[in-house]
Amino acid sequence: MKAFFSELRGAIFSTLILAVVCCGVYPLVVFGIGQVLFHDKANGSLIVDKDGTIHGSRLLGQNFTNPKYFHPRPSAAGNGYDAANSSGSNLGPTSQKLNDAIKDRVEAYRKENGLTETEPIPADAVTTSGSGLDPHISLRNAELQIPRVAKAHALPEGKVHEVVLQHTEGPDLGFLGEWRVNVLMLNIALDSIK
Repeated sequence: MKAFFSELRGAIFSTLILAVVCCGVYPLVVFGIGQVLFHDKANGSLIVDKDGTIHGSRLLGQNFTNPKYFHPRPSAAGNGYDAANSSGSNLGPTSQKLNDAIKDRVEAYRKENGLTETEPIPADAVTTSGSGLDPHISLRNAELQIPRVAKAHALPEGKVHEVVLQHTEGPDLGFLGEWRVNVLMLNIALDSIK
């Protein structure tokens, strides 16, 4: 019986030590490193203006519908860009529901941006991302929206195109993905033009 209690005491002591280290010390160390070395990223990459107003996160898409703004990818996350319900549609390529939704989105995108029936539409303009929260659109998608946005802002298309290029990001590591534009950052930049 003495051996049993000795083993039990060792097991309980080990469990308490591991609980303190794994549930207390380790998270605090990781939190501290994050705050010191990656303060902006560790706190959500928030976009805050001079007045302290938070406009959103560089990492999460927002739904812009006003013609004066660049529009993001469609979202299947909850009620559109709901971070608490991040998900794709889970509809496959043989789904009639998906095909109908894409046809409707293509028609709406062409109408909204004044495009012809033969103009190719970028896939990201009419399909949702895996998370439903993608903050980026392709450069081509942004370029097709320039005439509408320029007209709504009463700016020359060349000026809006210049702002798009200033906010274009290259592929990750130079070769993963494509050239893309963060929609929130781009729309904030457009609003700041006098």
